[in-house]
Amino acid sequence: MSTIFVMEAANLFCGDHDPSASKHLTLVELKLPPLQEMYQDHHPGGSRVQIEVAVGIQKLEPTFKLNGWDPDLLSQFGLGSSRAKVFTAYGVVRDKRTGGAHEAKAILEGRLGKIEADAFQRGEVMGHEYAINEVMHYELWFGDREKLFWDFFSTDWRLDGVSQNDDERRILRVPTGA
Repeated sequence: MSTIFVMEAANLFCGDHDPSASKHLTLVELKLPPLQEMYQDHHPGGSRVQIEVAVGIQKLEPTFKLNGWDPDLLSQFGLGSSRAKVFTAYGVVRDKRTGGAHEAKAILEGRLGKIEADAFQRGEVMGHEYAINEVMHYELWFGDREKLFWDFFSTDWRLDGVSQNDDERRILRVPTGA
């Protein structure tokens, strides 16, 4: 039977799962990274029609917006922090047919590469927009099911828990495991 799943609430942890690092009171917007393939046009000499060939996936660029100031998060910005941080987002996704709540979870490892303050306007809450760059690891879960997994260092790419590049890694003698 068909249904619709609607995100009703979200929370974000920046750096770890310390309860004091929860952004549930200031989180205004959370945008998971767009998934977009890259294509190269190919028009062979023996063909009348040009085609496009998939050649990879574009870099992952998640963003989020928080209301107010977050001094602790400012410390995670840029070159002052040489290591990637773990960002974990949780969402409450409601099945509109059954009323059941499901957990959506995204785990990203990257660097806080952009902080952009809103213009201050009296009578309005000033916020900050953030971007996570240099993403090296991404997992997306729906309920207890892994929907997507990618890790730069292990070169693993899984959809619904099934590796999409085991044959390539085997042929190239790339070791498995994270």
